[in-house]
Amino acid sequence: MAVSSAKFFELRHTRSKGDLWPMLDRVYGRHTAYEPFKTALLATLKSAWHRRPNDLKLLDLKRDLDPDWFQRSEMVGYACYTDRFAGQLKDVQDRLPYLQSLGVNYLHLMPLLEPRPRPNDGGYSIMDYRRVNPDLGTMDDLETLAGTMRANDMSLCIDLVLNHTAREHAWAQKALAGDPFYQAFYYFFDDDTQPRLYERSLIEIFPNDSPGNFTYVPELDKWVWTTFTEHQWDLNWSNPWVFLEIVKVMMFLANKGIDILRLDAVAFLWKRLGTRCQSEPEVHWLLRALRACSRIVSPAVLHLEEAITGPAEMLTYLGRGEHDGREGNLAYHNNLMVQYWSALASRDTTLMRHVMRENFPETVTNATYATYLRCHDDIGWAISDEDTGALGMSGHAHRAFLSDFYEGTFPGSFSNGALFQENKGTGDKRISGTLASLAGMEQPDGEEMAIHRILMGTALIASFGGVPLIYMGDEIATLNDFSYLQDEYRFDDSRWVHRPAMDWDRVAQAESGRDPQARVLAGTRHIMARRKATVQFHGTVPTHILEPDAIEVFGFSRLAPTGAVVCLFNMSDRIVSVSGGWLRDQGITEFYDLLSNAEVGLHEDQLVLLPYARVWMT
Repeated sequence: MAVSSAKFFELRHTRSKGDLWPMLDRVYGRHTAYEPFKTALLATLKSAWHRRPNDLKLLDLKRDLDPDWFQRSEMVGYACYTDRFAGQLKDVQDRLPYLQSLGVNYLHLMPLLEPRPRPNDGGYSIMDYRRVNPDLGTMDDLETLAGTMRANDMSLCIDLVLNHTAREHAWAQKALAGDPFYQAFYYFFDDDTQPRLYERSLIEIFPNDSPGNFTYVPELDKWVWTTFTEHQWDLNWSNPWVFLEIVKVMMFLANKGIDILRLDAVAFLWKRLGTRCQSEPEVHWLLRALRACSRIVSPAVLHLEEAITGPAEMLTYLGRGEHDGREGNLAYHNNLMVQYWSALASRDTTLMRHVMRENFPETVTNATYATYLRCHDDIGWAISDEDTGALGMSGHAHRAFLSDFYEGTFPGSFSNGALFQENKGTGDKRISGTLASLAGMEQPDGEEMAIHRILMGTALIASFGGVPLIYMGDEIATLNDFSYLQDEYRFDDSRWVHRPAMDWDRVAQAESGRDPQARVLAGTRHIMARRKATVQFHGTVPTHILEPDAIEVFGFSRLAPTGAVVCLFNMSDRIVSVSGGWLRDQGITEFYDLLSNAEVGLHEDQLVLLPYARVWMT
């Protein structure tokens, strides 16, 4: 007997309604429009399901039957700006074979929905959720690219900014015109009395360029909430009609073939006086409900929740407590990145071990991490005073040391980073830079060590657990690009130093040469190929932090049913060793390195690790 489309919808709604309606009851149950909102939301979900193309419905079924598809060791990610990588969306298709040569099957094209004219926060100030930036192509181009990628077993990720829209968005323009319905989509205040009260506990995100969290709107003689910049107006998620409109956008994009929605700036969705207005309980109720909407209409689609926070807070975006396994599918492992740079600078993994062991579970439910060494944003030193205090360290001093080290001003530093957004009041300083520049590629006679720092870090994110993300150009050791200083819209944002256009001539040279760029490219390809061949790196396999005798060595064991894989990384420029007895205690009997795919010999029952060595022992 054939099963009707309506019956499929009913079954999926039954499966996920417990994650949808109870969450919405909590958030909106007392709102005067709650009942008509619920009716409208259910109608929206049904309509989106009936409009969903058949090939995507088939993909939904396939991934429902294969729910761990994104947790497998075969997954490798790549992130880039469309224009700086290829030009336009239609040109990206020509570059897919290159990505496949890296092992990439997950491509994140950073903000490509239509932004306001510059300045637009690098494209994150969205003017229209349903149109592609005209400079990059059209929605038809995006749908075509998604289809081509799907035919090649590749997944496409795009950004969906949830916290705010551009002031030029149609909703904001209607609010400016005096429409009370759309003014309720944002946070407006008749004077600055309430904003001043909120400011007492809020954090400035861009203290240099956009101090404060509120902007005066002369057209209305009102203040509006602007967490990030004056042209990015925070959406009022306490209004159920905002939820409904975002769901419509999500379903529209899902039905165009998008596989992963990177939900941007999610921590800021809920405002509560006297708090930081970050990661409030309502945020997780809302995100769980949004996930349920996708599970009902487009279960093939993943949610990547972008929240760059401390460990305990970050984990909540993968679902903790009552939300365990029911919220985000992916979250950035910001702390692994920060601890990688911290251990490199200090040549000491004590803090890294402590943070990874004490703050992170060995597995997470129905989710996994996105692991990376850097991204399009700056590096903020998310190192807590609690963690440093537990080791007798000063958190403030260590964060200041890292900023100075990676800016290149600390004596003995190998790095060539750029300072970003120094907050004079708090002493907070962040850092920009490409992977190669931060790793010391520009230092006189420093190329050899820089290559090994890069490849060691790449082996780390490939094995720790999750989906490793390569940021565009890092695979060819791209250096800092200071041409942004000549751009009137970018000169005051040092993050553009690590967002240069892809150098395809450099790629061609690296394909056939033996220079540092060629070695990094070949090394990256090798690491990702070996990752794919190592089934023990499945996202559900526990990651157990180890305590090697040498403080320079960071280690963990992937505790697979077929046997442990012990991964070791010498975070220093010194030769160190790990005893054979200790390795045997961790279950290592064959002394075989899965990374080099070769046997490893011991010297006087010691495993000798050269500077920045990396091994995956079994």
